[in-house]
Parts: sequence; structure tokens; C-alpha cells
Amino acid sequence: MAVTQQEIESRLWDAADELRVAMPEAQYSSVVFPLMFWKYLSDTWDHHHQEFLADNKEQLSDLSAEEAHEIEYRDYQSFEIPFIHPGTVQQRRASWSSILATITQPALGKRVRASLQAIETANPDKFSRLFGSMTWTSEEVLSGEVLAAVMQAMDRTPKMHEGNMSHDVLGGAYEYLLKRFSDGSGTRAGQFFTPREVVELIVEILAPKSYESVYDPTCGSGGMLIASANLLKARGGRGYTLRLYGQEAVADTAGVARMNLFMHNLTQFQVEVGDTLKDPRFKKPDGSLAHFDVIVANPPYSLKWRPWTKDPRAIGGVAPQSSADWAFVQHMIASMDPKKGRAGVVLPNGVLFRSGQEGSIRQRVLDDDLLEAVIGLPTNLFYNTTIPTCILVFRAPGTKAGERKNGVLFIDASKRFTKARNRNVLTDADISDTVAAYGASIDADGTTVDPEGGGGLAARFVCMTEIAANGYDLNISRYIRQATAEQPDLPILIEAYNLARAERSEDRAAHARSPCGRWD
Repeated sequence: MAVTQQEIESRLWDAADELRVAMPEAQYSSVVFPLMFWKYLSDTWDHHHQEFLADNKEQLSDLSAEEAHEIEYRDYQSFEIPFIHPGTVQQRRASWSSILATITQPALGKRVRASLQAIETANPDKFSRLFGSMTWTSEEVLSGEVLAAVMQAMDRTPKMHEGNMSHDVLGGAYEYLLKRFSDGSGTRAGQFFTPREVVELIVEILAPKSYESVYDPTCGSGGMLIASANLLKARGGRGYTLRLYGQEAVADTAGVARMNLFMHNLTQFQVEVGDTLKDPRFKKPDGSLAHFDVIVANPPYSLKWRPWTKDPRAIGGVAPQSSADWAFVQHMIASMDPKKGRAGVVLPNGVLFRSGQEGSIRQRVLDDDLLEAVIGLPTNLFYNTTIPTCILVFRAPGTKAGERKNGVLFIDASKRFTKARNRNVLTDADISDTVAAYGASIDADGTTVDPEGGGGLAARFVCMTEIAANGYDLNISRYIRQATAEQPDLPILIEAYNLARAERSEDRAAHARSPCGRWD
């Protein structure tokens, strides 16, 4: 019988709930995810091992141990669950079932740690540093009794392998726990988990295509990379063909990202640990930054940092020590493929209007015509802040569509949300309407024209001369006045728009060209 999504989610949460006597919810992920992934690896290895035995039962007696091992790992296994203390009476495999059989013995955490480390060592190309710091295996952090209760509860979940459940169910269970931990733990979880609907909105706008590279310089738990593959698959493309890259400053969180990607059956990925601004890990052989087709990010807001002294990424200047927001943007711009690179980043609204060094960087980015769109989001969307945020969309130099050159598209989606328990959320309709407004054609006067109606979102294309006249201030309310005003009745708007458009069509030949190359 197929395992349902609800069944596995319920049982996994029961396992996580055993931790309530030992630690706050904000720390559950550091224990539950390594255990869950270890069980997944062990169940998968056992499943393929049984297939190997069944397929080769008649010839096993004629094979040496070395020959059998070669056949199994060539044709059946994609990773190794090694033996610990091989060749001794203490020999045991570093598997979930092996440890579970000795769960009542002392030093459970120590044996679990040894097993996880053995798996990492045996699979350096796939699982190096996968399980993080594993501090929770210490008796001082988590007692053997609580750890045993968690493992026993998790063992009541069905076998977690492709013969028993799809990767969609496995990945969904992983995302369920990520969201559950974030909903319950507030600000701390927000450091590595971006709400799914915000991720979907950015990915929908950037629209990754088969065989492209996708990079997240602050990847957290890997949600944006996974969403890229999921979107491509949903559109009939080949999500597994994407080359996924991520960098994360916190080793444990990077481990969560790697496990998350594996759970979603995505294997073409590389997640590195390090400070992206100080030590970017993805480089070309000559030492310059690697380039990517799609770049997505939700970096930590207004992060205090040590500014660059000399760095080619610092176009327009160096961001102030008090806020690395524009430094992350500069890094993303420098990482865009020069032919088709595009980037989307979520940042606080302050990046739109703050002056000083940030103002100088913003001016350079605008003068180089790199910013394509500014999308205002509702307040209280995130787990770790209630402030209003925005999405900035960038295109590699000279790659904007003709009608979008020498200007910026502004979209006000700040009023589109539904109130939930702890925060505001974007519905599917909110996402689709925002994407439609972004993709709409632009009329002669900068008005966006969406054949589907645009869901009533206010949007306007603003040429660079107007932005420059406003001191390169990108505050949305400067350009979309109705962002804070009461909205007129929709039929009246439509009638007024149709009348104005008809009049403009009659007079267009007599009008002069606008400073940004459009008919007024």
C-alpha cells in the first residue's frame, strides 16, 4: 500500500515531538533532519541490497566477497553504508537498523555519531560534511533516553525508499518539517527558511530552463534551488537537468540543504560552506567568479560585515559596514552569465532609498541599466522580521527586452496577502497576479498592459530620466501614487483607460519622442 503524505508527516512529527522535554523547537531540526536522512539512506541501501540478493541468488555462492561487492555497487547501490570495525567481532554496518538493535545499550549518541561519520567518510563526493556538527549526539546536549525515544518513534514511519514512496512524498515530508519548525520557532528558523510562496514568486519570475545553472549565494535549507527544479518539472521541463549551486555560512544549515536536495531526488548540486562576501567558493580556474544563468537569494537583512578593500564586485562603491544588503546585490550581479544571466533577490525596502554609499551603488546599477523590476511585498511575510520587503530583479548588461531598456518596472503587491496564524501569506492567486503583472507588455506611456487583467495590481514602467530626476530614489510610492490611495471602482478605471488609449492612438503621430525612447 502506498504511503500517504499525511501519514509520513504525522509520524515524523511524533518523532520530533519527543524532543520537547530536551530542547526548544528552534533546535529540533539539528536532530530530526540528520536522523531522518540517515534512515532514508539506510532504508534505500537495504532495499537495493535485497534486490541484489534476489537477482543474484543463484550465483552468489560462486562469487568472492570482493566480486559480490563490485557487482552490487556497480549495478545496485549509488552510495555505501560501510562497516564499522571491519574484520573484528565488533563489526557492524553503520546503518539505522544496526544501531536500533543496540538502542538500549549505553553511549547511544556516541554510536550514532560514529555511524554518521563513517557514512560521510565512505562517500566523500556525495556526503562530505553532510550531517553537520552533530553536537546533539553528546550526552550533555541530548540524553540517550530522549535520543532513543526519537529514533523509536521515527522507526514507526514506513520504510523510506523509492520502492515504498515517491520522492515527491519524501521531499514533501522534509518541507513539511521545515515549515513546521519555522512556524513554531519564529526568528531563529527564519535564518534558513524562506516561506515557500515567496520562493515560488521569485522562481516564477526568473523561469529557469532545462540544463541551466541556478545559484543561491545564501542558500539556507536549499528551498530556492529545489523550487527551481519543481517549477521546471511542473511546466513539462526536466527539473533534474538543472545544475544547482549554493553557498551557506552555517555548516549545519548547509547540511540541511544537502539532505533536502537528496530527498527531492536532485543529485546535480554542489553546496559549499563559507561567507559568500568574504570567501566566495564558486570560481573559474583563473580565480574570477563563476557565472550562472539564474541567481536567487534571500540574504540576511542589514547584516553587519567587514567591507571589501579591493574587490572587482564593488561596482559603484562599497556598501557600508552597517548593512551588507547592496554587497549581496553586487555579488549577484558579478555572478550573472553575461549572455542570459538574471537574478532575483528579496531585501528590505530600505535598499530602495537609503543614501550615502548605498545611494552611490544604486545609482551605478541604474545607470548601467541592470535593474529590471522592483516588486513591493506585504509586511510580515517572513519568520524573522515584520518589516516590508521587496524583490529586485536584475538582468545582465544589455540583455533586457527592448521595451524594458532604460527604465525600471515597478509593481505594488503590498496589499495582496492573507492573514495566517503567525504571519501574512501569499495565495496562489497573489503569486500568479504578480507574475502576470511582471510579464505584461508595456504601453507607450509606461502603463503595463496585461491581457489577463493583471489581478488589479498597480504597475508602471518608469524611464531612467524620471528616476534620475528623483535622485535615484526607488521608493515605490514615488512612482505608483495609488499604492497608498484608495482604489477607484474597477469599471471606471477600465473606461478611463480605454478612452485615454483611444485619444493617444489618434495623437501619437504628433507626439515627440520621450527621453527614454518611447512615445508619450
